[in-house]
Amino acid sequence: MGKCSGRCTLVAFCCLQLVVTVASACSFPQVAALERQIFDFLGYQWAPILANFLHIMAVILGIFGTVQYRSRYLILYAAWLVLWVGWNAFIICFYLEVGQLSQDRDFIMTFNTSLHRSWWMENGPGCLVTPVLNSRLALEDHHVISVTGCLLDYPYIEALSSALQIFLALFGFVFACYVSKVFLEEEDSFDFIGGFDSYGYQAPQKTSHLQLQPLYTAG
Repeated sequence: MGKCSGRCTLVAFCCLQLVVTVASACSFPQVAALERQIFDFLGYQWAPILANFLHIMAVILGIFGTVQYRSRYLILYAAWLVLWVGWNAFIICFYLEVGQLSQDRDFIMTFNTSLHRSWWMENGPGCLVTPVLNSRLALEDHHVISVTGCLLDYPYIEALSSALQIFLALFGFVFACYVSKVFLEEEDSFDFIGGFDSYGYQAPQKTSHLQLQPLYTAG
């Protein structure tokens, strides 16, 4: 009875934690990733689009692992978050042009397939876009624009977005490690091989209805 009570308490605790997770640790990161995916699609940023898609799949995997009490899925989710933090740290360095990185020279975000920049470059808060006509810098099928009046330049918007992703990833990493530890401890505390013995369960014994009769031989 005590073991059942302890297990029921753990289930209730996990259900409560699941509600908090869906509200904060799972839903918000997924919404943030979807929001980022939309703006990357609008800006034709193919590398972030691919990374965002993998991240959304990892978040779904983490939610499934929490609901189904699968510690392995949570461990995979935590491992992905480490890569996700590294990717977002690279995006911050790229847009702030840390070291040898340069937005004018490196088109990593588009896999070097186009000259598109971040969607926030032309659509940032307060930005005024003015086309530059008859510019010698314009390439074929491209036009030159002048962007002025932005309250916050697009590199800082992208950097802040990545910083938010890093913060959520760190929170999710701690959550995934903690919940997977709880699940593993619960699995270790219940012996699946001899678990029925702890409840005093005994397998029914087969009884034979055959009666042995003496064998007489003619002497």
